[in-house]
Amino acid sequence: MGRGRQKAKHTKVARELKYFSPNTDYTALERELTSSNHDDYSEEASKWAEYADDEDDSYVADEEPREQRERA
Repeated sequence: MGRGRQKAKHTKVARELKYFSPNTDYTALERELTSSNHDDYSEEASKWAEYADDEDDSYVADEEPREQRERA
């Protein structure tokens, strides 16, 4: 396929995506956002809590690692 035809296809697809406006069911969206399903995450997180190392602050993005700071 030539570049002109390929570009025309991409332009057509981009235009369709730009102006595509699906109907939104706001009541269903509200139900989903206000449901208590987000509590499932806390249950899952509690299973893995023993592996989380909250005490480890050796890495701070703007600073040197703890080992290098202690040597200095």
